[in-house]
Amino acid sequence: MKNGRKNSPVRAPAVPDGRGKSETSGEFAIIARYFAPLATNPAALGLLDDAAVLSIPEGQELVATCDTIIAGVHFLTNDPPDTVGYKALSVSLSDLAAKGARPYVYLLSVALPDLPKPPWLEAFVMGLQMAQERSGIELVGGDTCATLGPLTITVTAIGMLPQGESVLRRGAMGGDRLYVSGTIGDAALGLKLLRAPWLEVEWGLSPDEGAFLVDRYRCPSARTALALPLRQCARAAIDVSDGLVGDTAKLCTASGVSATIEAARVPLSSPAAKAVAKKRELLAELITAGDDYEIVAAMEASHASGFEKEAQDHGVTVTAIGEVVAGSGEVTVVDKEGRPLKLDRTGFTHF
Repeated sequence: MKNGRKNSPVRAPAVPDGRGKSETSGEFAIIARYFAPLATNPAALGLLDDAAVLSIPEGQELVATCDTIIAGVHFLTNDPPDTVGYKALSVSLSDLAAKGARPYVYLLSVALPDLPKPPWLEAFVMGLQMAQERSGIELVGGDTCATLGPLTITVTAIGMLPQGESVLRRGAMGGDRLYVSGTIGDAALGLKLLRAPWLEVEWGLSPDEGAFLVDRYRCPSARTALALPLRQCARAAIDVSDGLVGDTAKLCTASGVSATIEAARVPLSSPAAKAVAKKRELLAELITAGDDYEIVAAMEASHASGFEKEAQDHGVTVTAIGEVVAGSGEVTVVDKEGRPLKLDRTGFTHF
């Protein structure tokens, strides 16, 4: 894991860096003390080099993805550092899962506005370690640097799968069943609660239910367990990072089809269902909000029951929410009577 000065050896003498700090008390010390213990894969070379050297088993191919999260945009500036670390890695793990890939290794780039205190770094690394242990991925390198902007974390994650078996966005066909994992909208509600805690009472939630929603925002569950079922059953898949409707539309555009989603079949957690019961207009917001990190998959009807069983065997609940139809990227959401719902937007966008 390099430190921004490419030609400097990691074990350099303590020399002032122009900001009143020595090399051994700044970037190098952070790498050695906090990040090197996460880098146990031999490919990491102990984080003593500028690059990792990876070996790929015969018959396998790599899937690579890169995600950046920024304070004030993707997480709140006062979020606990362990949840920030966990989320930073989980959002990239979600991309690998949607491709049917097994997590392999990752690179971590951290741009820090200030030199953080040890307790913050310890908690941040603890969150990374938890995500590593749950997924099996390992740190092999990256970068640390200072920034004049907000805290920015970039993860480049690499997965592996048998050659030719990746599940792409393109491949869905008219008549396919449309499935989604887990529940939708929890993260959006969790963010609302963090910004307006009084909504917990308005929605009739218990403190535990409110905490559940907040946790779903801060610590998304990457569905790595679905990798094999997706490879076995799905024609196309995408992770839901920018909203159920919007990301389904991306899958449809790539596949040259359209889709119909039945609003009543979209799976909601118990707390989310309570909130929607109190305020019906929330449903349209929940199916277009981001940060779910669930997976939408399209498959032919003959594979549907097998997918449900395989997902259940791997500890993940999946729900049929609609159907792929002929078209060119449109997604229609309908109510119980089959009437299209009017949506103000289809998903989150940065610009």
